[in-house]
Amino acid sequence: MNAFTRKNITKTTLGLVASGALVFSLAACSMDSGSSSDTSSSSSSSSEPSAASTPAASIADLSNGVDTQVAVDQSFVDAITSLGLTPGVVGTATFTDGTFSFPITGGNVDYYGPDSDVRPYVQGEIDHDGSGLSLTSADGTVVELTDFRIDPGESKLYGTVTANGTVAAEDAYLFNLWGGTLKPIQMEGTNAVLEGTTVHISPDAAALLNQTFKTDAVQDEMLVGVAKITAATE
Repeated sequence: MNAFTRKNITKTTLGLVASGALVFSLAACSMDSGSSSDTSSSSSSSSEPSAASTPAASIADLSNGVDTQVAVDQSFVDAITSLGLTPGVVGTATFTDGTFSFPITGGNVDYYGPDSDVRPYVQGEIDHDGSGLSLTSADGTVVELTDFRIDPGESKLYGTVTANGTVAAEDAYLFNLWGGTLKPIQMEGTNAVLEGTTVHISPDAAALLNQTFKTDAVQDEMLVGVAKITAATE
């Protein structure tokens, strides 16, 4: 578990903002909206692919990688600092130049595109076993969020929650993914890239963190950052 300082996060995040280069995910959300109210309405009006529906792009096996990245937002840095928490990375995750990176270990994705009749237009599952992030308080309490599983169809990210080495929840609902700013799928060589989804703390995760750290400062839908998913197609 590698810790990083508020100074480093602030410096790198501000640099990313200034250059317009913010990118993450914890994930790619396939919703057309950028608000929580629209998320629920879009989910209720979603349509499953018909037999005639053909994905614009499809990756049946994501075990070749590459990663999901999240460029942290300054508001998240400020919130974590105000709680006296030290963030860190777990397992194979990294934090470089203001961006978390979580290697993709498996799953599958079908991409139908915003112009299709299929909603949500990104469907499947993206797994990130063996990596995650940690939050350590001044009194030594350590909470780890690991083994992320992105469900683009639900626009949610799930994971395992561990408190001081004891598993508190498995496949817990940790983050909301808002896709109002999701860009069309791009190719970088043989890698498919979905970029632009914003990542927000879920109500379940906010309640858990507030209870664990004895605070009420973690707000539901707090912005974490902007996501970029890069997946190997071969």
